[in-house]
Amino acid sequence: MKPQARLSSLLLTTLTLAAPGTLLAEQAPIENDGNEAIDLDRVITTTTRSERLLAQEPASVARLEQEEIERVGHRHISELSFRIPGSWITSNSGQEHLTAIRSPVLTGPGACGAFQFLEDGIPIRAAGFCNVNGLFEVNSEQAAGIEVIRGPANALYGSNTLHGTINILSRDPADGSPRQFSLEAGPDAYYRAGASLSDQDQQRWRVSTLLTEDGGWRDDSGVSQQKLNARYHTTLGAGELQWLFAGSWLDQDTAGYVEGQDSYRTRPRDNDNPEAFRKVEAQRLAARWQAPLASDTELELTPYFRNTEMDFLQHFLPGQPLEHNSQQSLGLMSRIETSLGPGRLNLGLDLEYTESDLSQYQDGEVEDDNDFLRETRPPGAHYDYDVDAWLVAAYLQHHHPLGQRWAVEAGGRLEYLGYDYRNNLEAGNNRADGTPCGMGGCLYTRPEDRSDSFTTSTFNLGLTHQLSGQHTLFTRVAQGYRAPQATELYRLQSGQTVADLEPEAMDSLELGSRGHLGDVRYELVAYYMEKDNFIYRDAEGFNVSDGATRHRGVEVDLHWQLSEQLSLAANATSARHTWAFDRQDGEPIHRGDEVDGAPRHLGSARLSWQLNPGMNLELGANYLGSHYLDAANEHRYHGHTIFSLKSRQQLSENWTFHTRIHNLTDRAYAERPDYAFGNYRYFPGRERSVFFTVEYQQPH
Repeated sequence: MKPQARLSSLLLTTLTLAAPGTLLAEQAPIENDGNEAIDLDRVITTTTRSERLLAQEPASVARLEQEEIERVGHRHISELSFRIPGSWITSNSGQEHLTAIRSPVLTGPGACGAFQFLEDGIPIRAAGFCNVNGLFEVNSEQAAGIEVIRGPANALYGSNTLHGTINILSRDPADGSPRQFSLEAGPDAYYRAGASLSDQDQQRWRVSTLLTEDGGWRDDSGVSQQKLNARYHTTLGAGELQWLFAGSWLDQDTAGYVEGQDSYRTRPRDNDNPEAFRKVEAQRLAARWQAPLASDTELELTPYFRNTEMDFLQHFLPGQPLEHNSQQSLGLMSRIETSLGPGRLNLGLDLEYTESDLSQYQDGEVEDDNDFLRETRPPGAHYDYDVDAWLVAAYLQHHHPLGQRWAVEAGGRLEYLGYDYRNNLEAGNNRADGTPCGMGGCLYTRPEDRSDSFTTSTFNLGLTHQLSGQHTLFTRVAQGYRAPQATELYRLQSGQTVADLEPEAMDSLELGSRGHLGDVRYELVAYYMEKDNFIYRDAEGFNVSDGATRHRGVEVDLHWQLSEQLSLAANATSARHTWAFDRQDGEPIHRGDEVDGAPRHLGSARLSWQLNPGMNLELGANYLGSHYLDAANEHRYHGHTIFSLKSRQQLSENWTFHTRIHNLTDRAYAERPDYAFGNYRYFPGRERSVFFTVEYQQPH
């Protein structure tokens, strides 16, 4: 079925959910009734770039609040991911990770850029220049909140919002204590110090910083990382101005896979790549100005600048070439919000210009007796190119209430992304000095200078129906897309001279309900998604975009206040992610088989016990289900359940002591299992570890 026909079918399904003869009516206000578990009046910001109630949102949006983030005290973003239904972020080496939201854990071409990472609503990377490990560039540890959209986002966001969007919200001057300090220590020479300061009286500025030194629990895997966020609030003319700065610096000794079936059990601390490293720095500066244009109209302008540089040894490749890449971006996000009848209309224009470069250099001959590898992967420069990119996007998103119980939301986005590629070496697949490789030519292929562009439109339509002050139903049809990334277009192999790629496209339908039943807060969602033009590398080593996948699942999120002292939070996901095409060359793919790295079942549960006003315990369990490790569905990981224990002791009005025990039962497990090149490979999970934190907070 063609994408347009599928969308029409999904749209018809959505529209039939409305009551006959009733278009949508004005949303009645949500009544709290004094029940602390009620969540419908929670404020979210990501879907509109302004504040609105969760009850009005026709999409699956979860939010982790600052208090919960501090209670978790995560050392890696993966420790937060299980608290979001349908989400799994793997912990690889150090701060590296891979993300899954209503998806498999995606790797290789087509993986990077399937998710949009934002900080304060601004993408942390330019479209087309993603970093699969992008979340280590943001200060999630000291965030005021983290919002996650599961599935395609709405019209306010463009390329890379296929499977999900994660927005890290930095603390403003009024968020939390005006003076907060913490010191944490753990095994394997782990130390972390944090501070967050603001001016208590004027509430104009806040600075938050985090310093981490980690000796590494695996051999030769230490991490040194620094993060800094600063905000300054003032006025400019008739509007309010926010200056936002974020910076991160990472110097990491990287540990590779351990190989061999179940090797995560027998040698979890081993590192066969002690020479591997990664160095990353990223800075972002933005100014957000909001001003009234009329009594019912607001203008928002957000100019920004980004800089990112990365060097890392590709230890996973024969010859271990060194890659350097950098990007510098200037952009402007604009939005006007105004009344349209009884509803609200958001419309805007986003502009971005990026300059980037990438080089790859191999120091010496491949240390392998395989003559083919030695001949086709020569020492010297493999790639050296520059890419300039332009993005222009216009959007509108309209929320329209009619009557007392119904609301409709619809939006559309038109986006243009253009690349101008310049090759700084000889084109083709000769060596850098122009001499040919034997055995069919060098592996690494450099295209001629060229320009490419992609113009894409997306659409979304959602309905909400308030059954009562305690229950809301919602449904949504949405499209997402992902433009081919620069590395997929210009970093070619095996003699492919042009990568003729199409943007990946996603059609999504979801149905859900959220609310509370007595002391139980709940959200229940079912979804179905189809992705076309999936980009992957074929048997010849060519980047192609003729793949397709299907994704369907059910997610449930619960919070139960058992008593004044006890509460239980749990979420569970049952999903199937399958191939929707056939391929016989290379690793065979069969329509209907499960995509590798896609557990059918995910879940977590947390029992919290308030022993007394100053003492809290939390017992947690994260469950990862069994799943295939290869596209042919021949090799499998059995899954695991990992327990944790956290305690928080209020020592005085200002001082708090935290204890966090990871892997309470000391179970052997794999954070990231894989099967490739005829062998099982794993990033082992950490054994039982205890971390202690002392924290000082000045009262408000």
